[in-house]
Amino acid sequence: MKMLTHLIALLAGLIFGLGLIVSDMVNPDKVQDFLDLSGSWDPSLAFVMGGAIAVGFLAFTFAKRRNQTFMGTPIHLPTTHLIDKRLVLGSLAFGIGWGMAGICPGPGLVLVGSGNVQGMVFVAAMLIGMGIFELLEHRKQKKP
Repeated sequence: MKMLTHLIALLAGLIFGLGLIVSDMVNPDKVQDFLDLSGSWDPSLAFVMGGAIAVGFLAFTFAKRRNQTFMGTPIHLPTTHLIDKRLVLGSLAFGIGWGMAGICPGPGLVLVGSGNVQGMVFVAAMLIGMGIFELLEHRKQKKP
């Protein structure tokens, strides 16, 4: 059963990656053109995001009514609706990074898989940032 779960997860990841390639979300220039409202704005990615939001909304609405996946594993959905300083600062950092690089985590992993150096640099920086966050969280939890 665990092997089947992993195969389904792999298939879902491959389909997601293919969708990113087909929509050109892995092209940093296209993403930056979408974010450049005062220059060569390209609204096409808004349709990709709108489709993703619609699918995600339906999936989460359905998942909220269940306590396990179709494969029998537990569903763990966020329970908090708190908008705090950490969330706002994290969102700002994500948005600034996305705008500067034209890459976010999903497309970054696709770029790494294709051997793209820019994607490798992005993912390395992302992993370093995640490591720094973990170190700060660990240090914060040790304080009395």
